[in-house]
Amino acid sequence: MSAVEPILSLRDYRLVFDTFDGIYQALDGVGFDLNPGESLGIVGETGCGKSITAKSILGLLPSPPARVLSGEILYRGRDLLKASERDFRRLRGTEIAMIFQDPMTYLNPVFTVG
Repeated sequence: MSAVEPILSLRDYRLVFDTFDGIYQALDGVGFDLNPGESLGIVGETGCGKSITAKSILGLLPSPPARVLSGEILYRGRDLLKASERDFRRLRGTEIAMIFQDPMTYLNPVFTVG
């Protein structure tokens, strides 16, 4: 039996924000695998890094001030940290998406999601 290759993997992902007050450690060693047919929900307390993790995957964090210290974000084996903005435009909304906070503001119950 062959091992299933994850669709999405974060491996030892570390991200900081450079601020006027110094460096803010936003993510420290985040890692997970999402396999075909699985769903992933990221939950946690306010300020724990849920949105920053999702925005990192989608390439939505401005750099600077965001700065990746280490790790990989692999989508179908491709490192998204090396993807261009053009590559992200092709992926966002068609292959990778995020439901932002307060989904009733963004989602229409008439349309299918997923």
